[in-house]
This record gives sequence, C-alpha cells and structure tokens, in this order.
Amino acid sequence: MSAFTKSFVSLARRRVFSRSIRRHSSVTTELMENMDKKSAWDRFYSETSSRNPNFKNFEWFFGFDAVQDFIMPLLQCASRPHSPLHVLDMGCGTSALGPCIYRDSVLPVRVTCADISPVAVRLMREHVQAEAIQPHDVSSHIEFLELDCTQLDTYYGSNSLDLIVDKGTTDALLRSKEGTEKAGLVLKQCLRVLRTSGSLLQFSDEDPDARLVWLETAAQDQGLVAADVGVQEVGVLRGVCYYCYQVTLHQDVNK
Repeated sequence: MSAFTKSFVSLARRRVFSRSIRRHSSVTTELMENMDKKSAWDRFYSETSSRNPNFKNFEWFFGFDAVQDFIMPLLQCASRPHSPLHVLDMGCGTSALGPCIYRDSVLPVRVTCADISPVAVRLMREHVQAEAIQPHDVSSHIEFLELDCTQLDTYYGSNSLDLIVDKGTTDALLRSKEGTEKAGLVLKQCLRVLRTSGSLLQFSDEDPDARLVWLETAAQDQGLVAADVGVQEVGVLRGVCYYCYQVTLHQDVNK
C-alpha cells in the first residue's frame, strides 16, 4: 500500500468515526480534537443523555453481538477454581459490552467497567441498577469505576486481570493531538497488570501492518518473550474493516 493510499484510508476512517459521533452530538469538533481529555467526554455524554430521556447504550464501532465470539471463548477456557475471572472493559463509555459479559458468562466473572468520564460511569451504574440485569452465574459481579486508563497501575497491581477489552479506547487516544504517547503508556500498563495466560483484546480499524508491529514491539519491551500477538477480522462497518487484536501472555514477567 502506498503512503498516499495509507493517508487516504486514514482520512476516510477519521470521517467514518466523525459521522458516527455527529449523529449523537454537536460537540464533534471538540471531541475529535480532544479524545484524550476527560472534559470533552464529560460534555459528550452529558449532551447525549440530555437529548435522550430514556437511556440508550452508545456503541463505538459495533455492539456486543459483533464481538462476543472473540471474547466469551477466552472466559470459558480460563477458569480459576477459587475466584471469579477479572475482566476490565477499559474505556467503557455507555456501551453494553461489560454488562453483556457479566450477564452471559457461564463461569463466574468480576467485570469492571471503567471510564475516565464520571458522567458515563454514573449513567451506566444507574442503568444497570434500573434494569436489574441478572448474571448467568450468581457468583458474578459487576462494578463501575471512574479511572484514567493511563493510570491503570495506580489501581491494579501486577498479575491482577484475566482479560482487558479495549473497544476503541486506544483508537480514540491515537486520534487525539497528544494521544500517541498516552496510547503507548496504556498498552504497557495493560501488559503489566495482566495475569499469566491473560489476554488483551483491542478492537480497532487500524491496519494490521501498523498495529501488529506496535503490539509486538511493546511486548518485547516488556520482556514478554512468550507472548502471542495475533489478529482476526471482525467485519466491515460503513465501508471500514475492523479487526480484533489479541495479546496473550504465557509467562510471569513480573517475577
């Protein structure tokens, strides 16, 4: 692919992302330029909720149905006998992804839906309480947490999480003016807090030629000589192809 073609594709993706937001909010310009800023997300979710008196989940890219086959098998084969599997929906916004994992997991899970915006966290907590969503396993638990994903290690220690799901969060950082450094920091912290055999899933529209190299380099920098990095195609949405990138650890690098 030529540099011109890559630039054109990148621009097209930005336009697709922008159109998706514009349907829900008039703060597109501010948000597109400040997707790493808490204030921009607070305004976005406040405006979205004020326009819709009845709560409606807002899904970046696509919903749970499109990605459940990438997520749920990882939980079915990662059982820990004495405690629930800990799943982090990183940058959850008001997506139904975390609650659906909590609802559908056959094995007990502790799902943490975390977002930098307290507005999004409040809306999700109120919605789940109002809906009284019941889990498949009565031992499962769901919680909502205000958390800056660039500061994961202030809340989680090493070897804390079994699965981290990132549906568009890294993409949002990479699209912001100052987000490249932050995205790299988030990735390093994700790899640090995952358990041995734990996985990071990133759902993204970035071309595998770029994202795979970035993930492999980060894994090597962390000393993960036994980490698997792979990609599967999710599908095409509004003319853009989306992918599921997976990093799975196979040794405890924190020892």
